[in-house]
Amino acid sequence: MSFRLNRREFIQGATSLVALNAISPPERSLSIIIPPADTIANQPAARWAAKELQQAFATRGIKVELREDISQAKRGEFCLVAAGGNSPLAVQVLRQTRSAISNVPEALAIAPGSLNDRRILLACGSDERGLVYALLELADRVQYAPDAIAAISIKTPLTESPANAVRSVLRLFASDVEDKPWYNDREMWPRYLTMLATQRFNRFNLSFGLGYDFLRQVTDAYFLFAYPFLVSVPGYQVRATPLPDAERDRNLEMLKFISEQTVARGMQFQLGVWMHGYEWIDSPNANYRIEGLTRETHASYCRDALRLLLQRCPAISAVTIRTHGESGVEEGSYDFWRTIFDGVATCGRKVELDLHPKGLDQTMLDNALATKQPVTVSPKFWAEHLGMSYHQADIRAEEIPPTGKQPTGLMKLSTGSRSFTRYGFGDLLREDRNWQVVHRVWPGSQRLLLWGDPLSAAAYSRAFQFCGSNGAELCEPLTFKGRRGSGIAGDRCAYADAKLRTRWDWEKYLYTYRVWGRLLYHPDSNPDVWRRYLNHQFGSGASEIETALATARRILPISTTAH
Repeated sequence: MSFRLNRREFIQGATSLVALNAISPPERSLSIIIPPADTIANQPAARWAAKELQQAFATRGIKVELREDISQAKRGEFCLVAAGGNSPLAVQVLRQTRSAISNVPEALAIAPGSLNDRRILLACGSDERGLVYALLELADRVQYAPDAIAAISIKTPLTESPANAVRSVLRLFASDVEDKPWYNDREMWPRYLTMLATQRFNRFNLSFGLGYDFLRQVTDAYFLFAYPFLVSVPGYQVRATPLPDAERDRNLEMLKFISEQTVARGMQFQLGVWMHGYEWIDSPNANYRIEGLTRETHASYCRDALRLLLQRCPAISAVTIRTHGESGVEEGSYDFWRTIFDGVATCGRKVELDLHPKGLDQTMLDNALATKQPVTVSPKFWAEHLGMSYHQADIRAEEIPPTGKQPTGLMKLSTGSRSFTRYGFGDLLREDRNWQVVHRVWPGSQRLLLWGDPLSAAAYSRAFQFCGSNGAELCEPLTFKGRRGSGIAGDRCAYADAKLRTRWDWEKYLYTYRVWGRLLYHPDSNPDVWRRYLNHQFGSGASEIETALATARRILPISTTAH
């Protein structure tokens, strides 16, 4: 078959084709531009995030090139430009939309514009972490939108800055049989940490030694007194028996890997060392015992072990330490803790000391501050549960310091003169403080339901700024699973229906992480942040799922607050 067009028909057709090209998106050909002179855009985490965005497009069948200059892009090619917020390029584009990026740390802006006769979308950050968030926001949109190209057709500039400086997640190793598989899973960690970074958590706390409150009737002692499970300290013959040396060395290599993977995504890695006791009491069935340590060498060994651990794992930038009696050390043992703090002070770099403040007094605080390292205290928010979205207004009767005779022994401060620090911030929010305060949300009642209520999360986000507080740390929903030797080998999600099981336990709570993380960062976030995920997962039923999860979430805090 053949056909012919006259001149008038040809011109009309050609004009229509030009018009179609002018209005239809040319973005099936895309580039990500990373200017080589932009110091923020070329930071390791920022370049990693740019590759995550490139991969998100690839998953949707769209090839994207990484380029250094917009002139390298093809004519008509849509360009995503990654830049520092104060770079001349970013300033030029932001002016086009009469928008600006905040100068506070971790702020971001995403704005449409034009450069060199090309339409672009600018992703910029006030620093490396802010740029990471901007790029991962685009990757998240591409992943969950019905049309990946439409997902980046942003017409109104987006500018955000963090409400809470610290937005942390704590994951606990508590069980030999339940936690070894995920601890040693090199495929899991990059995906898990990418998820946390995408939801704008900026700190990850991997904790050991929180599986027991007291060292009686210990059965599962793996990582309970963590040091000999990770390092062999010169000058000491301390070991966890019967742990093979090769397994100890693998544990250290995994810790180094996890910490480096965390930092590669622009987050801070924090190590939790909650137990410093080493003698199990009435524990004939313990699977591991600590040998070669005496009361005379206890403090110096812990100091040297902690220093060695920080030197072997340079990506660790903070250490959580519990100093009250549940650490296995009698309260008021100031010389012991001064010695431990010295291990941090002499490790050769800045490492934050994060103190769990139950029983914490001014002497202990002064000892920590004397190290000249940054100091944070992390009080429990609403005891060990998730109460209403405000702070306790009073001290419970059992937390009022006793009058008359003062307690003695292991818990003499936390059950005596400092009992009011057991649950809540106590007197730690003084105006003249020279330490940070981060509120830790303990893994109590919130683990019973899949958590997901944007309204509550936004209210919590504002509460965690109370009196200049610095943010929050969330213990994961499954934090205490397997503690006190209760671990059961196999799947951790506990679904009776095997079809509901996720590959990794944290995937069960993806909506929880999304709601918490995004609203801790910005309590006025656009609902599209969580609805894009629900729409992708549940389609037409997404709004009902959102309402159901939010409503169910509001039940337990009423009970825990009242009782």
